[in-house]
Amino acid sequence: MVSIKNKPIKDYPLFEYIERLEAGGALLPDTPENLLEVVGILKSYGVVLDAYSKNLIYIADNQFLVFFPFFKYFNGEFSVNKLLKHWWHDRINFEYAEYCMKAMLWHGGGGLDEYLDTVEFKESVQAVIAAKFKNNPLILGVNQLFPDFLIEQMRVFSYYSALGQFWRVMADIFLSLSDLYDAGKITYIPEVVDHIKAGLVADAKRPITYSVKIRDKVYDILPASLGLTFLADTAIPYVEAVFFRGTPFFGTVSYNAQAYQISPDQARFQYGALYADPLPIGGAGIPPTLLMQDMRHYLPEYLHKVYRSNRRGEDDLLVQICMSFQKSMFCVTTAAILGLMPYPVDTKDSDEQQANRVYLQQWLDRLKTSRLLEVNQDSNFCPLALPEKL
Repeated sequence: MVSIKNKPIKDYPLFEYIERLEAGGALLPDTPENLLEVVGILKSYGVVLDAYSKNLIYIADNQFLVFFPFFKYFNGEFSVNKLLKHWWHDRINFEYAEYCMKAMLWHGGGGLDEYLDTVEFKESVQAVIAAKFKNNPLILGVNQLFPDFLIEQMRVFSYYSALGQFWRVMADIFLSLSDLYDAGKITYIPEVVDHIKAGLVADAKRPITYSVKIRDKVYDILPASLGLTFLADTAIPYVEAVFFRGTPFFGTVSYNAQAYQISPDQARFQYGALYADPLPIGGAGIPPTLLMQDMRHYLPEYLHKVYRSNRRGEDDLLVQICMSFQKSMFCVTTAAILGLMPYPVDTKDSDEQQANRVYLQQWLDRLKTSRLLEVNQDSNFCPLALPEKL
């Protein structure tokens, strides 16, 4: 039993969530409705992430230092038919993948961000520039006049590759979760969290590297010797940049500096996936709309049936998808929180329990203004009409 004297603050408003996590629960309540929504939306998300990952890595490997990459979304498989579908938007919206990449680049964090500002990185990029534009004196001249321009471009392509590698792991985790659910081996929300946490831990030390090939020579941009890893240098910065901070959406706040609607301190940004109001989804200037449009094409039938049975049917389908996606992200966040805890969640040592509680309170302090209370309230008072899975 956890003693009451170990409470970090006696009347801490979110203490029930600390107790829930200590008891093996999640930030999202464990209900059959939530389980169906979370697994179903993560199945769709896994399919989309698989496509995002492949395209980001393709761009990093084959479109680096290409100034006008008109066909970067084609993964090297161009055809007139694909071009017509692209113009008709009958395709995956890879722009959203780039939006997440730019959010990571802007917010930074981790060893990757630190290395991209080093002399070693600049020297390796200069070797790439010299080889890439060996027969192009115009670009070499521009590089002399603006020495940071092409270096900054390679920083961007480094994030293309790193995010693609991160999403490769996450896509596999979510798709395997769906397979286990279909086989009847995932029956509770805590099991969803455990599966995601196990996947994060299993690939925690997975190397993050990036090399480009020019003619017959390979140039290491992010060499293995740096020791960049999946968890510390992509997963944690991704959670910080996309789940928590994000970027303000056009049309929802004023970008006018005199309006003071956007904090000048990036650390105070609260525009991430855990904070965003789902209702504006579908409006102009709302990047997650692209993701929701992508996921709608890959919804498992059991989840699509739930959406169709709601009062508005498919009239607000993107909003419904966004609400389910937000619930799933609280499960992913739970897995990250538990995976990074300083001591085992079931420790019996009082000092370790206290350290864990202080750690959990720090996370929950950041989640006070998130959608945490809303998704819990929706789960308690607005249950979905739950159909049979198959």
